[in-house]
Parts: sequence; C-alpha cells; structure tokens
Amino acid sequence: MGSNDSSELNSTRKRSSSVVPAASNSPQPANSRVLGTLGENLVAQWLEQQGWEILHRQYRCRWGEIDIIALGRDEESAKKPGISHHQFPTLVFVEVKTRRRGNWDAGGILAVSAAKQAKLWQTAEIFLSTRPDLANNSCRFDVALVRCEPSRQKTKQILPPTAANSQSSLAGNYRLTLQEYIRSAFSD
Repeated sequence: MGSNDSSELNSTRKRSSSVVPAASNSPQPANSRVLGTLGENLVAQWLEQQGWEILHRQYRCRWGEIDIIALGRDEESAKKPGISHHQFPTLVFVEVKTRRRGNWDAGGILAVSAAKQAKLWQTAEIFLSTRPDLANNSCRFDVALVRCEPSRQKTKQILPPTAANSQSSLAGNYRLTLQEYIRSAFSD
C-alpha cells in the first residue's frame, strides 16, 4: 500500500467516524458528547426555572468552551448581610459535567482542574470582550454535576421539568439527574 493509499484510508476513517448513525428502534448507548449535551439541556432548563436568562450555550473560542452562560439576579448574595443588592444582574459561566455510574472523577468535579479553570477564565474574558454591554455585571463560575443512568422507560424527548421533578428528566434510554449545583465553584 503506497503513501497515497494510506492517507486516503486515514481520511476515509476520519469521515466515517464522524458520521452520526441514524436513529433506530433498538437501544444504543449514547456517546459522551450526546450525553453531555443532554446534561447541559437539563441544567439550562433548571436555570430558566430559577429565573435565569440563558445568553449562550456551548460558547467556543480559541481557549475553550463554556457550556452555559446565563444572566440573572443572584438572590443568595442579596440576602447576605452587608452586601448591597447589585444594580446589574449577575453573569454566570456554568461548566456542566455529565457522568455515568462508575466514573473515575467523583461525578465530574475532579475534571474541573486548575488547568480547566484557567481555560474557562480565559474563555469568559474573550466572551466579555465581545459583549461590552455586560462589562459592569458581577461574574461567577458555577459547576453543575449531572448523573446519567439507564432508564427502563423509553422516550425520545427530554421531559420538561415539573415542580415535583425539577432536577431530573428522561432522554432516550437515560435518566438525567442534577446531582449538585456548585455556586462560585472557583475564582481567579
């Protein structure tokens, strides 16, 4: 096999590996990217229920990606004594970690390393440079940990969260649960 043949084979492999299989009736395990997006959907819906406005999803720049960028009133800091209610809403950069049972990184929290935090910080700075209208807002970095488990119920839609079940939803053959939402998970 010549060098042209092997490079053609490699490019064919790359193209075929990026093809998403068509939906079928048989249960197939979802890949990590699909599960990650499902987890982000759950967290975005939960934030909206809490009164936050989702400004951006999967914001990407050369430094990395921020899963969710939301704007809203930070009610908890407004309740603390000695802290005045801010004139501007709070801007929240949310990192979502969706994990299956038996994960190695404590539900995803260990994956938010110092290096990952630095990338998130740089990405947030790039975002803010494109949105000078948000420059006066206080900012914080939150981490949402979502657990994904196989479900016996089969549905093709994410069920909208209800008051009784606001932190859990079904998607495909999976039940997603917001295990923990960590406010101000890290700072510079």
